[in-house]
Amino acid sequence: MRKISLRSILLYLALAFGAAVMLFPFLWTVITSITPQGNLSDGPSLIVDNPTLAAYTELFDSIPLPRIIINSFFIAILSTLLQLITGSLAAYAFSRFEFKGKQFVFGCYLATLMIPLQVLVAPLFIMLTKMQLNDSYFALLAPNIASAFGIFLLKQSIDGVPRELDEAARIDGAGHLRIWAQVVMPLTKPAMAALIVFAFMESWNSFLWPLVVIRSPELMTLPLGLSYLQGQFTTEWNVVMAGSVVSIVPIVIVYLFAQKHIIAGMAHTGLK
Repeated sequence: MRKISLRSILLYLALAFGAAVMLFPFLWTVITSITPQGNLSDGPSLIVDNPTLAAYTELFDSIPLPRIIINSFFIAILSTLLQLITGSLAAYAFSRFEFKGKQFVFGCYLATLMIPLQVLVAPLFIMLTKMQLNDSYFALLAPNIASAFGIFLLKQSIDGVPRELDEAARIDGAGHLRIWAQVVMPLTKPAMAALIVFAFMESWNSFLWPLVVIRSPELMTLPLGLSYLQGQFTTEWNVVMAGSVVSIVPIVIVYLFAQKHIIAGMAHTGLK
């Protein structure tokens, strides 16, 4: 019992230390955002004298933050929905259909995971330029309409759904679309919740692609808008950190929301 108790204590200490290391950058961001600009020249400190929210007020005055946040939410939510729809349909086809060359095509999808976005920026930009679609919402959505990672993740989850449920649904007269929507998808909630988190975070934090295709200030997303807070010679870091706090909050909310659905999906597998 003493060994088990000591092991538990060491485990909790290790977890607490890891949590502190992970949370320290976020704590530092919040502290810096409420620190007066004049106090930042004294060096880093975890104790704030005369904390103020002036940086948040200046943040709203420096950039059109409400419009930028709306743009980021619109692009992130729409790209997440598109990845869920296209990914789940393709995953269902790869999991349930048998056709010639299926493994080769699926292997090609997986191979695209090894190609970074930086390699695709130039050809995608040229293609959208020829189509006269640059500097538009569609240009922001183009790289995230479908996701090879989402297809792979959902296919692995659908493979775990018993085919007997499909056969029972066919006996009741259901077609593939109804089986996909009413039988298979409700049983893949954990994978779908994970894909929602990854897709939303990828779109919300995307900086390189919006920087390449967006020129109009009214189309800027949050990472692109925050980059304008850094001056050429001086930077008000409390304002930059205030913008970082604003950008972190939606990610935390999405994660907490998805975490609840992951637990619910694992508890209710639908196999009763």
